[in-house]
Amino acid sequence: MEGNGDGFSLGKLVYGTSPRRTLLRAAVLAALCLIVFKFMFVPARVDGGSMAPTYSNHGLNLINRMAYLQNKPQRGDVVAIRLRETGHSIVLMKRVVGLPGEAIGFQNGRVTVDGQLLDEPYVQLPSDWERAPVVCGPDEYFVVGDNRSMLMDGHWFGRAKASLIAGKMVL
Repeated sequence: MEGNGDGFSLGKLVYGTSPRRTLLRAAVLAALCLIVFKFMFVPARVDGGSMAPTYSNHGLNLINRMAYLQNKPQRGDVVAIRLRETGHSIVLMKRVVGLPGEAIGFQNGRVTVDGQLLDEPYVQLPSDWERAPVVCGPDEYFVVGDNRSMLMDGHWFGRAKASLIAGKMVL
């Protein structure tokens, strides 16, 4: 391609002074993006209102798959949970409210941990849930969505094995 007389050309703008170096940089960038978005951060779309108002329906978020390699989930973490009951790989977004060995119940719409009410500033909608406490096993976490104004029957929640937690949601 012809320059304009001062050394500028469209080819130089697109490929730089060394097309091989530019191609190598592009390949390294593509490989890095593949690794990051395939193994470290996986995109997830919210489908439903069980996490409202913390996460909006149809919002796009990322799952940090590396978050629990060194640490265990903590109370208050929003996690991605894998379900394989339908033959499809379904991922649910839920908040950890109970840790291994704890008894988790619902009283007047509020979570109880070992009989004590849990402070949950992220729950903004009223609830009337009632449920007797269940004890989490040594490798189980109790998870539930933030929108407790939904009927209990229409809301997936409960004990989840640590092996099914795919990662921590990135806000």
